[in-house]
Amino acid sequence: MIDLSGDVLDVARRMLGWRVTTVLDGEPTAVMLTEVEAYRGDQDPASHAYRGRTRRNASMFGEAGTLYVYRSYGIHWCMNVVVGAPGTAHAVLMRGGIPVDGQDAMERRRGREDHITDGPGKLCQALAVTGAHDGTSLRDGPVRLTPATLPPGWTIEATPRIGIAKATHRHWRLVALP
Repeated sequence: MIDLSGDVLDVARRMLGWRVTTVLDGEPTAVMLTEVEAYRGDQDPASHAYRGRTRRNASMFGEAGTLYVYRSYGIHWCMNVVVGAPGTAHAVLMRGGIPVDGQDAMERRRGREDHITDGPGKLCQALAVTGAHDGTSLRDGPVRLTPATLPPGWTIEATPRIGIAKATHRHWRLVALP
């Protein structure tokens, strides 16, 4: 069972090493999360929920374990895990990972053999996650999140968030390194 309770930064740190799996288009794929980024709802000017609930961000206000998928710059799908109490809109952006199952399918979806899952848009494309998955459960939906640990010896580094224009000074991007 996935424990998504607690402060969003603590949950984001715990998520490193967890597996994101899909069986979409008939092909099983899985990635070990190595990069995530925390967003703290209405307390965070970089959060999609900062100004309140909208049709676009409604999933962020749901139960912990809900998948929030959105379009970035109208081009790439990006996915977040809703954490904390319903209505808080705290979420963790899944920024990247390492393929652990179905790499051939991921390479085919990405149209390349390198840089398959090292960015939030690349991760969604490799796992075949789209806006159709927004609002689904990560516990029993088409996209699953499973607790796991990082390999022995790996460390976690906190860095400023990237790819945004607001609150970039916050070290809420977490990266697992071998």
